[in-house]
Amino acid sequence: MSDETASGPVRSGRYDPTRRAAAVRIPFPARLNLHAERARQHTLQWVQAMGLLTGDVAAAEYDALRLERLMAYFYPDATAPDLELAADFNAWFFIFDDQFDGGLGTRPAEIRRVVDALAATMTLDGAGPLPGAEEELPAPGAEEALSSEAAGTPLVRGFRDIWLRSTTGTPGSWRLRFRAHWRAYLAAHEGEAHHRNADRLPTLDQFLEIRRESIGVRPCLDFTERCGGYALPDDLHDSPALREMREITGDVVIFVNDIISLVKELAAGDVNNSVVVHGAHKGCTVEESVEHISALANARTARFARLAAALPGTLAERGVPRQTREHVDHYVDGMRHLMAGNLTWSLATSRYDETGVAAVSDGRRRPWSRLTTALDAAAPPHRTGAA
Repeated sequence: MSDETASGPVRSGRYDPTRRAAAVRIPFPARLNLHAERARQHTLQWVQAMGLLTGDVAAAEYDALRLERLMAYFYPDATAPDLELAADFNAWFFIFDDQFDGGLGTRPAEIRRVVDALAATMTLDGAGPLPGAEEELPAPGAEEALSSEAAGTPLVRGFRDIWLRSTTGTPGSWRLRFRAHWRAYLAAHEGEAHHRNADRLPTLDQFLEIRRESIGVRPCLDFTERCGGYALPDDLHDSPALREMREITGDVVIFVNDIISLVKELAAGDVNNSVVVHGAHKGCTVEESVEHISALANARTARFARLAAALPGTLAERGVPRQTREHVDHYVDGMRHLMAGNLTWSLATSRYDETGVAAVSDGRRRPWSRLTTALDAAAPPHRTGAA
């Protein structure tokens, strides 16, 4: 994709995310949780208490993004406390993501040190099992204690708070999955840095291999289980149908995000975008690439619908207990909520409109985008082979 083709809509101001996303067909309704405003107020206080936001200007800029509404669409039936927690970890997600709009996004070694410091917070402290849980998690032998300096940084402090609140009282099997998914999400940022530094953009398949982790869909689906008060059995969670449906959910979220955020990411100099990747390899225009990525999203949602329709009968034939089948129904609904809610929120948030593009254009960055400086300085030296 030539620079002229890619940057024309950015410079002319003609970019319309609503128009570009119009070809995406997600046949699931989006519902907004009634506790969205309460979650908004709670998370505004939380991000400031954790030091993730400093000052009224940063708080106002953050609040304008209305990130809590994304979680209100993801978990429309969650209780108020659960939605508050979801809004907190979503705030952390986006604030962490914005750290990579600058030079850090091209420095894998520094990213690895940041990730190691965050991953080390996922211990068992205060996370006892629910009554009747089959097993307790083993002690994390490969994890080193955080230095007091690293533990006191806003990103680590916020992440640790989310981890403890999310895992307290949950079954050990669920915590193991949750921790594995968080680790994969964190580690994927190093892979994205390698893509940014490469002489040639990755193929779409190579791009998706990393992006399926960095999009953060799997931890969000883990939270669907938590909101529902259950944990799917490991063999059922890892069954071929649910694995494919999770992958579809992640891909649809990726494709919608990449279409709507395209100009914002080009303005920030980021090429980790499926529209850019496809266009670069095919030599097509932006509009042609968007059309292709939209078609991929639509084909995946159609496949999802077929899998979802067949799943209840398959589980009944296998003799899966009724209550477990109800949990699977809730989990599959959770995937629908993620796909529909992501599209609805993305078209409404100021993160991707002209204001959002201006916030990251011409070298500008968000007020909260330099939080890893202190974390990287405080982190212990990286050891080869660490988890």
